[in-house]
Amino acid sequence: MGRRVTFAGLALLIAGCATVGRSKPSPPPEPTTSIETLEYYPYLVKGYQNSFPHRTMIVLIPTDARDVSRPNAAPKDGQPAIGMVTDQLGNVVQRLYGGPLATIVQGALERSATEAGFQSSSENRSAYIGGEKENADYIMASRIIECWVKKHRGPDGRFGPTWSNEANFRVEVTIYKPPFKVPFWQGSSNQEYWDPPIGSFGLGPDDEAGIYDDPGQVLSVAMTRAVAGVFQRDDFRALVLGDHMRMR
Repeated sequence: MGRRVTFAGLALLIAGCATVGRSKPSPPPEPTTSIETLEYYPYLVKGYQNSFPHRTMIVLIPTDARDVSRPNAAPKDGQPAIGMVTDQLGNVVQRLYGGPLATIVQGALERSATEAGFQSSSENRSAYIGGEKENADYIMASRIIECWVKKHRGPDGRFGPTWSNEANFRVEVTIYKPPFKVPFWQGSSNQEYWDPPIGSFGLGPDDEAGIYDDPGQVLSVAMTRAVAGVFQRDDFRALVLGDHMRMR
């Protein structure tokens, strides 16, 4: 009788272990959030300063035309999503949000226009209405198409975890010459930026270190370069240089 009880108990123990082995793994923890600082870096891009004549320009508030239906792209508490942090397996461990994106990009465009040589200012509106008198030679309207950064944890190296950042920023710009309704110039500017740069210094991933501490800084570089890229367009500059009809 005692042996039968022992065997029965052992059978229950084995069955219990099998049940535990088949149990579903616990879901990964909910990603944390971080508010990143996105800002324009004055004079980061060289070579286009004062390359335009000193005309007046009003920079309107950009339209945020990004697709917020993509995974992890929805805003949170009114703050726009601008990126994410992933672990070695690609799982999202942190979602990144920023400040008022349209206002930030408007300020970046205005500052870059000033560097280019324009007497720039901004107004609290997004749309240009042709046929009306404006107190400027040019009006800039724009659309934010891409503004995203991904920070990924790579393999562990000799000095600990390795990290890489990839940022992308794209803006579409339309320049109007009041009071005409037809655009004076249209173009886009896109910048991708990696930190550390791909193939930087010719070293292996274990020895390559990023320049910036925060992913928001990496995205700021991409934004700054993309905004400055608008004023580096030769076709835009040629039109302005050849435009001799000034505002009265």
